[in-house]
Amino acid sequence: ESETGNIIQFPEEGEGEGERERERMEQVTEAVSNMNIKDSSNNNNKKNRIQVSNTKKPLFFYVNLAKRYMQQHNEVELSALGMAIATVVTIAEILKNNGLAVEKKITTSTVDINESGGRPVQKAKIEIVLGKSEKFDELMAAASAEAADGEEQT
Repeated sequence: ESETGNIIQFPEEGEGEGERERERMEQVTEAVSNMNIKDSSNNNNKKNRIQVSNTKKPLFFYVNLAKRYMQQHNEVELSALGMAIATVVTIAEILKNNGLAVEKKITTSTVDINESGGRPVQKAKIEIVLGKSEKFDELMAAASAEAADGEEQT
């Protein structure tokens, strides 16, 4: 806007503020698309990883999800921090005791978590990799047939 005498000239439609706003949005959009997000663990993009929480979902949600991941990827990685570690161990044991999974690898570590208080807190972390057992497909087929029989009887 430029002022000449007492006459204020406003920019034409499509110029000025609207145009500047659009340019700013384009710059932000371009910056976001060009962002290169790096993760030090370098494996957060695994499609067969389940990050287990104590509070978010019931135990058997994770058990059934792990079965589905094993069907799709032949193995599943269960991961948890702190208090959720017991839940991950329980899920792994249920799958193993039902003959569905075999233990492939267990990794433990500590990670620094930045909580709202400021300074980082160390938390225990566990990752358990389970693979399909030899009987996995057979057991899953039997369970699926059993479920189908149950539906017919109702």
